[in-house]
Amino acid sequence: MATKENLKRVIAINDISCVGRCSLTVALPIISAAGIECSILPTAILSTHTGGFTGYTFKNLSDEMDKIVDHWKSLNLDVSTIYSGYLGSADQVEKVKAIFEAFPNAARVVDPVMADNGKLYAAFDNEFPKHMARLCEGADVILPNITEACLMTGIEYKEGVHTMEYIEKLLKACLALGAKNVCLTGVSLEQGKIGAASINEKQLEVNYYALDLVDGYFHGTGDVFGSSFVSAYTLGKDVQTCAKISCDITVKAIKETVNRPQEVKYGVNFELTLTDLYKALH
Repeated sequence: MATKENLKRVIAINDISCVGRCSLTVALPIISAAGIECSILPTAILSTHTGGFTGYTFKNLSDEMDKIVDHWKSLNLDVSTIYSGYLGSADQVEKVKAIFEAFPNAARVVDPVMADNGKLYAAFDNEFPKHMARLCEGADVILPNITEACLMTGIEYKEGVHTMEYIEKLLKACLALGAKNVCLTGVSLEQGKIGAASINEKQLEVNYYALDLVDGYFHGTGDVFGSSFVSAYTLGKDVQTCAKISCDITVKAIKETVNRPQEVKYGVNFELTLTDLYKALH
């Protein structure tokens, strides 16, 4: 069990959606439940997440980010991992790069949140993937989905079931961005299965883990996967093990939600999987 003396610290950089499980409202409880101190750096604050809701409020926190980090620098913080997620602009990407430099001993995990299902999110222009690709340079792990990997590498996006040859090509192209490890999410090599594929810069061997696909679209699953992955990685698990644990927890969270259709737009019920996560990690 984690103790006061050996508790690790993760800095999670993402937005706050006050209602709806995504971004920091997922990262903070999951990482904390794993027995890790989770410090947060909010990039924006929204009344709800943007999927399935209208009329939500939004406030950019770019100006506050600099002030927060300047204070942190004076505290001599011991940081194990920096975990970046949704960044709303190229300017925020540059701020995160500076934070990486400010804490050189921390592992860098980048989830390049910007696209899905073959399309860039409406908030971003076509230049944004280039900025996110540069953030991946020097990262210990990056966690793109297939769309994000395609946008950063220039490889054509293909929907549906993929071949191992295509996935391996994507993984190696992502490594070429300068990341040490790549874990590609949303990978399906056979009908009715979905999971993650990973690769390491030294071994170049593709590892793949998949579970039965649960039909439907569920908000926040990428954040559940990423937060579980960061927890496992910070506690010393290898990337292949991190991917397996994260897939298991994400699918469990979906299964806890699928029979409660009125709750789907509020995200998946990951709270009911936190005990499982802790057991898998310790």
